[in-house]
Amino acid sequence: MSTPAGSAIRPGLPPVADLATWQAARDELLVREKAHTREGDAIAAARRRLPMVEFDGATEVVGPDGPVPFLDLFQGRDELVVYKHMWWDGAPHQGQCEGCTYAAWNLKDAVYLNARGVSFAILTTGRWDEVAAYVEFMGYTQPWYSVRDVAAPVGDSMGSFTCFLRDGDRTFLTYSTTDRGTETANGTFGLLDLTPYGRGEAWEDQPAGRPEGHQACWYWRTDASGAAGWGPDSRPAPQWTRPGATREQTLGRSGQHH
Repeated sequence: MSTPAGSAIRPGLPPVADLATWQAARDELLVREKAHTREGDAIAAARRRLPMVEFDGATEVVGPDGPVPFLDLFQGRDELVVYKHMWWDGAPHQGQCEGCTYAAWNLKDAVYLNARGVSFAILTTGRWDEVAAYVEFMGYTQPWYSVRDVAAPVGDSMGSFTCFLRDGDRTFLTYSTTDRGTETANGTFGLLDLTPYGRGEAWEDQPAGRPEGHQACWYWRTDASGAAGWGPDSRPAPQWTRPGATREQTLGRSGQHH
């Protein structure tokens, strides 16, 4: 049932305006958005001009077929993007990194990267037997590899996107990003930023009266009913879609989150 014109709306909602007024405000914001886009293009241009670091492409990582040279991850293509997934040794599936689950779940398919001549893989420091069981449980189809005890730049700090380039049998590190720099690959962030309530996090600049924000990334875990939060029986949100997922009472590691 539609709300009668002129009737009050709930406090904290955006002000109501006619379409022309909305369009004028939208056009004003568009000027800033276009400037932001152009600055992003300029930063990407500078990124393409960074130097690169050569490393040994024969460095071995472990996958479903055992040890393979890092060069194999390119799958014959010249470019490679990897996500470095944090790992907690011995933790059950629900105790693995929520943020890395968020990133990996947003990149379940690399067909568009492949069509552009770019391969994709996920690296982690876990022991392969644990990693293989986790990948099967999550239903991931992208290639995973263990880089346990492998030196940088292949096996350095986790929680990042890293880019590599191949020239024949020579391999090079070209770029790496961490923290909020990984957000560009996570489409959910971009969509939430378009909504009136945003991400619903306390750090956001919100108009007066909007719903109170929660801790950062509070919706990365849910309970069995789908309620978001970091309760004792929560787990990374997409895990509830996996066959056999049940309520849990512990994350399986010290600390509730990081």
